[in-house]
Amino acid sequence: MLSLFRLKDRIFYGWVMVGAFFVVGAATWGLNNSFGVFFKSIESEFSLTRAATSTIVSLQAALGCIIAIIGGWALDRYGPRMLTLLLGLSTGLGLLLTSQTNALWQLFITYSFLLSLGRGTIYIMLMGTISRWFDKKRGLALGIASSGMGLATVIIAPFATYLISSFGWRMAYVIIGLIAWLLVIPSSKLMRKNPHEIGVLPDGAKSSLDETGTEKPKQEGITKPAGLSLLEAFRTRNFWLLGSTWLLHAFCLFLVITHIVPHATDMSISAMEAATILSLIGGSSVVGRLLLGRISDSIGRKGTVIACALLLAGAMIWLIWSQDLWMLYLFGVVWGLFSGGLDPAMAALIGDTFGMRNIGVIMGIMNIAWGIGATVGPAIGGLAFDVSESYSIAFLAGALSMLAAALLIALTAGNQLKGKHHHL
Repeated sequence: MLSLFRLKDRIFYGWVMVGAFFVVGAATWGLNNSFGVFFKSIESEFSLTRAATSTIVSLQAALGCIIAIIGGWALDRYGPRMLTLLLGLSTGLGLLLTSQTNALWQLFITYSFLLSLGRGTIYIMLMGTISRWFDKKRGLALGIASSGMGLATVIIAPFATYLISSFGWRMAYVIIGLIAWLLVIPSSKLMRKNPHEIGVLPDGAKSSLDETGTEKPKQEGITKPAGLSLLEAFRTRNFWLLGSTWLLHAFCLFLVITHIVPHATDMSISAMEAATILSLIGGSSVVGRLLLGRISDSIGRKGTVIACALLLAGAMIWLIWSQDLWMLYLFGVVWGLFSGGLDPAMAALIGDTFGMRNIGVIMGIMNIAWGIGATVGPAIGGLAFDVSESYSIAFLAGALSMLAAALLIALTAGNQLKGKHHHL
């Protein structure tokens, strides 16, 4: 492993971390986003309503809120290596056990609970850790690291559809669970908490190592990472505005991810064509994360998030009126591009606003808002369909949520770190 650290002489080890999180994000969050492909199989297998089937995802999101708080605290205290191993084990086990379920309550344990251990932790761990490794290129690094979440959807949605049609949904979950183990467990070995562990500063600037690689004695006055405490952040207006924005984005995102495939198949679109919509969302989100993450480094996080939110609201209005397959495909491209772009810009904005010192626990607490939105979004979609046999009301609610998100971000102030530089 020491030889791996020598990569820092040629390439900043932070980019190794970016690659590792790309893989881990794909194998946990990305695999979870394929639930829409399994939706009707599970609905039919257990004779469920749309609302009841949606509660599987909603409960997972709700449990993920609690897991995220614990995960954020553990990230700040222990770093990402052990957390990555645990979330990989729980994700693979959850999918394998889901393949053996025979009742809805069992799905609540195997899918909702066990997968929440992975999904509830990965986002906070990825965003919190990569934010520590980068400063000037934070938006780009976050975009690349998180793009694995989108890329997995491109591959897994049609792959899972093929597995379901060929072997059934149960065997599909077995295969995907084994893939999760094979990808995440080896990646956990690469994880490090922050650049100080290898003697450099964010972006690869030299720290306390001399030219021979020997650590110099620590000197007085070395600046610790700046940042607010959880209590200080909690008392700011920005904390509530940013948290509410996360809630609204999660509401719309999980509404779409959970119900876009059932919505398309209700329109007599084939299962593979419907799964392609998810693939387009995932593929364009990769482009959005890379392109808009980089743009946010140049033009600012706030403007990037506002623009993305407004365009997502327009995409939801388009979805309501979409009647043809090409219209749904166009929606998938636009939605993925700007939802993917909003994500790293938003995470970087949180880091800029509250600093790196306690970024894990701050994001963990704010993730409660994300979890509420992720819980309510699928449930509202399922309930709206059961009542009206249409998703129009739910999609309109999604459009309004993104308009509200743009307004909240416009109301946020500058960063909160003036006078908050701490010294050893």
